[in-house]
Parts: sequence; structure tokens; C-alpha cells
Amino acid sequence: MSSMRLLMLSRSQVLALLPALFHGLAFGTTTSSKIATAWYAGWHAPGQAVPSLALSQVSWEKYTHLTYSFAETTADVREVSLSGSDPELLPSFVATAHAHGVKAKVSVGGWTGSLFWSSNVATAQNRTLFVKTLVDFATKYDLDGLDFDWEYPNVQGIGCNTIDVNDTANFLAFIQELRADPVGSKLILSAATSLSPFADANGDPSTDVSGFAKVLDYIAVMNYDVNGPWSAAVGPNAPLRDSCAPADFQAGSAVDAVAAWTAAGMPLDKIVLGVASYGHSFSVAKSDAFVKGSKTQLALYPPFNASNAPAGDSWDDQPGVDEGGNFESQGGVIDFWGLIQQGYLTETGVPVTGVPFIFDNCTQTPYVYNGTTEVMISFDNARSFAVKGEYIKSKGLGGFAMWEAGGDFNDILLDSIREASGVLN
Repeated sequence: MSSMRLLMLSRSQVLALLPALFHGLAFGTTTSSKIATAWYAGWHAPGQAVPSLALSQVSWEKYTHLTYSFAETTADVREVSLSGSDPELLPSFVATAHAHGVKAKVSVGGWTGSLFWSSNVATAQNRTLFVKTLVDFATKYDLDGLDFDWEYPNVQGIGCNTIDVNDTANFLAFIQELRADPVGSKLILSAATSLSPFADANGDPSTDVSGFAKVLDYIAVMNYDVNGPWSAAVGPNAPLRDSCAPADFQAGSAVDAVAAWTAAGMPLDKIVLGVASYGHSFSVAKSDAFVKGSKTQLALYPPFNASNAPAGDSWDDQPGVDEGGNFESQGGVIDFWGLIQQGYLTETGVPVTGVPFIFDNCTQTPYVYNGTTEVMISFDNARSFAVKGEYIKSKGLGGFAMWEAGGDFNDILLDSIREASGVLN
């Protein structure tokens, strides 16, 4: 609507039009506020998990966006599935977000939901069909945006995903077509990414992602799961940096990721740092857990018993067969609230007296140890979240995205990174 047309309307008519004019407006605009967002896992809502995170328990006023997870890809390009994420809750999620002035998005894909991303965008016909599928989906649920969590283009994720050497090119062509759609042009479009730019046709990190920068509002770099049960030694789940770590244990970090993505053409203000409200558990013998000659100082990068996977908290993945038919042991994932529940931390988020604890000044991440169960946990606390927030602010990044909203405890992590990053709602 032109400014001349607005001048012809009465003041009451203009005021009535404002919500429609600004609803969902994001692409191509600038704002002084950084993005403060998290993923809301539908399977951790009341009736789905214990403990749970009800919509009424979400600190909506502390977020700019919130993303419902997941709409999973299916073999039918005309359909995405919410079957694993309490689909009946999604309308309430959107309505509640809008009532609090928060942008409501849905994440498409996920670790177990990316099986058919590649085939769904592999051909021009499929891309057009998938655009319609997601446009119709966004319209049905009155979404402000979509988050693409393809794990990963031209890199096998869970083990049974469809995959093609042209995945990244096809992904870009799909987003470009979605952005050209009348509905898609108004949606907030983001992508959850690995530390490295999307793999090119040779399987190497792309050297030019400027095309994605033109059609995405932002990327959320998933700076977590850098180390875990698959690693050679106990390492940080979400290191800020690791260039000061021993060479054998430099697996990647936030600093590395930002450098790689910006070098490939992604602007700093379109990079949102993914942060983790959970940690990983490892079975570590007491003889390896401490620095030699000490009974109190924890050792960094100790070996662990990979054949003995410790249980995490009640939200941890249970042993079973995954989507690819492969057996997986329990994950050993423990949320921040789980660390408190299991007696490692107090309700203020600091180590319980007597619990062996270390904060690694290199990676800016903490560790705790249980000498009875011989379990070591690498995780993030308020201090490590504050350091990441300071990094976001100093580098001029777009904000932060936390996996997941329900993993925190009394907003200890959320409040820390909001304050340090200078997020303004």
C-alpha cells in the first residue's frame, strides 16, 4: 500500500491496518534488536515427557522468535509430518507466541527428520511441489517463518538419508523458489547449519554461500555436539574456541564456524550462534579423571570407556533401533536441569560443594565428575553462556539460538546470554 493511500485514510483506519502491515515482516528489513530464539520440542510438552515444558512456562518475553520442532520430511513431497512432535499443540504454540509478540516458526527436518530432504528438492518438479507443501503448511498454521534443519546436504547424517552430490545447489534453488512465492516472500526463513558451510558437489565446505545469504534471514550455526560419545576423548560439547587445545582435540568451535561462514560470504549479522542447554556424559575411570598426582583437579580430554554409555536424565534417548535400522545405545545427554536434579549443581547453577569441577579457560566450558559412578559430564553453565554472549556482541553476530528451551532451569542460561549479548526485545 502506498504512502499516498495511507494519507487518505483516517487515523483509526491506519491503526487498524498496522497489525496486518507488520505481521511477518522480516525479510529485507533491518532492526537494532538481536535475535533471541530457541527450539521448542513438542515431544517435551505436558503429556509427552516428565518433566515437561508447558507453553505457560515459557518465558515468552525473553524471546524474539521461538521455533517448534519438528516437521519431518516424508517420502511424499506433498507432506511433512508432525507425528513425533505433538501436532495438536502447534496451533496453541502459534497463538501463544503471537499473543506475546513473538515470531512463531516451525523447523523442518531434524536429525531423524531429514531422511527425504534430498529427494524432496532433487528435481525442479519436486522443488515446486515442496514449496507448495511448505507454503500451505505455513498458511494453515499462521506461521511467521520456517527453519530448515537439513542434517546434512551431501553429507550422510543419521545413516539412511537420501543424498545427492547436488544437494547444496538444489537446496539453494528450492529456497530461491520459496522466496519468490507470494507467501514465501513474507516468511522469516532460516537454516540450522553445521560448523562448516554446506558441502559442495565434492563433499567439501562450500567457498561461496552468498546465494544463501540473499534468501535467508539468518543461519543458526549449531555449535554443539562438537564432542560426544563418538569422540576419542572427553571433550567440550560446545567450545567457544579450541585453537589453544591440544592439536589432536581441535574438533571445531564457534570461532572456527563464524570464520568459515563469513569467509564463504555469510554476513556476520546473519549468523546466529547456536548454544546448548545440555551436556554429554562419559564413563571415565577415577585413574583417568584427575590430573596425575591430584585427587581434586580434573583432567582435560581424558580417555573414556565407549562400551559403557552412561544414562543421562529422563529426557535422554533410550537404547533402540533408529530410523535407519541401526541399534543405538542410550545417548548420555543430560540437560542443565538434569545436572541440578542429579546433584551436580545447586538450584543457582553452581557446583555443589564437594563435586569435582573444572572450567576450561581455553574452550570456555565446564566439566563435573561423579567419583562414585565414574561419570564425567561436559556441559555449559551461566559463565560459558555469558562468554558466548560477549562474543556475539563483540563480533556483531545476529543473536543466539538455544537447543532447547526446555533444557534450562529457571532461565539461568537464558538470562546470562541475553544480558551478555545485549539482546533487546
